[in-house]
Amino acid sequence: RTMKHSRILILAVLAAVVSCQGRKTTTVGSTPETEQRIERLLSRMTLAEKIGQMNQLSGGGDVANYAEAIRNGQVGSILNEVDPQKVNEFQRISVEESRLGIPLLIARDVIHGFHTVFPIPLGLAATFDPDLVEQGARVAALEATAQGVRWTFSPMLDIARDPRWGRIAEGSGEDTYLDARMAEAMVYGYQGRQPDTTSMAACIKHFVGYGAAEGGRDYNSTFLTERQLRNVYLPPFQAAVEAGAMTLMTSFNDNDGVPSTGNTFVVKDILRGEWGFDGLVVTDWNSMGEMI
Repeated sequence: RTMKHSRILILAVLAAVVSCQGRKTTTVGSTPETEQRIERLLSRMTLAEKIGQMNQLSGGGDVANYAEAIRNGQVGSILNEVDPQKVNEFQRISVEESRLGIPLLIARDVIHGFHTVFPIPLGLAATFDPDLVEQGARVAALEATAQGVRWTFSPMLDIARDPRWGRIAEGSGEDTYLDARMAEAMVYGYQGRQPDTTSMAACIKHFVGYGAAEGGRDYNSTFLTERQLRNVYLPPFQAAVEAGAMTLMTSFNDNDGVPSTGNTFVVKDILRGEWGFDGLVVTDWNSMGEMI
């Protein structure tokens, strides 16, 4: 993801909006009472308020710059704000002054530590020690949630086999099996084995095939067969989903001409249908807008 000044990011699908009836929920910490409360809340929401929940702003400015939009239900999440005083004020406005009182999701790219800095993900994978990697992710979650960050855009699960691609450092390398084990470890570390006040939602990314960009050029097209997807690129994501990952990010690339963000086969048929994922799906930075 690219870190820039305040800009709107579209959240592609909200878990609450896309309910998976007749299928076992994968939502970590969910209870029937919570699901019923969400359904009641959804029934009260206007279309504009639902769209507002899918709007993410980049923080860093004065709270006053965001207050009116939050009060009007036009913001669902804020990233890049780590000042706990500002985070608390954002939440106060959202809960006490908006019509529905829905708390904001506060997000951050917590990739390899928060205050405590750990090796880059490629270095963590080189330990071949999932238990150690899980412990590092748990420390990151403890530190980040203490400042109000409850959602991280990590782990990156892109299989990378072309040394020309510039984002190899963010993932676990070229091996599908190792990537899957690291995926599980980081999801467990960020979210905790049991959800509590230190749980930080993991966001597995980039779905899918992003690391196979033609010529190693970031954002470039990919041309992966279904066999390649299922044997090489999808297993780490499935492992993370089965470990309870709460959210997932679609990738910038198109595969054989179909943008990942609008790819029915991978997002709906495989992710939702075959794997039963009912968590939140977020686009990468403005990738929905870039489909137009």
